[in-house]
Amino acid sequence: MKTISSLVSNRVTRLSSALSRSAALRYRREFDVSLGEWRTLALVGQDPELTLNRLARRAGLDKAQMSRVVSRLVERGLVDRQLGARRSTQLSLTLDGEAVYAGLISAANDRDVRLVAMVGEERMRIFEEVLDDLLTVARVIEDEEEGK
Repeated sequence: MKTISSLVSNRVTRLSSALSRSAALRYRREFDVSLGEWRTLALVGQDPELTLNRLARRAGLDKAQMSRVVSRLVERGLVDRQLGARRSTQLSLTLDGEAVYAGLISAANDRDVRLVAMVGEERMRIFEEVLDDLLTVARVIEDEEEGK
């Protein structure tokens, strides 16, 4: 029987936490944004048609949490929030937000290049396939636990 330290789920969680912490430190230092703010800027920058509800779903946050993150970004002048059809909230980056997003996505790509270079292209391709498979299985297990 494995210990917690050797469980796949624990190892993936530890990897995710280490990557998130190092990203948070860099993004705070270079761009004065939290990790939640970075994810929000990145998602809005990637899809300018996002509403608050869709953004929350993609970020894995509830609407109230996402609303607080968006409010901070609106206050800082990085995101514009407009009332859309059927009381939806339409989000877009301001010019300042676009500039911060460009720097953030460049920094994220730099980090990604460094990670891939350390592992190698072929091993990274295999790792990405394994991650996709694990995500599929994790969703099946989640559905089973929810009784679906």
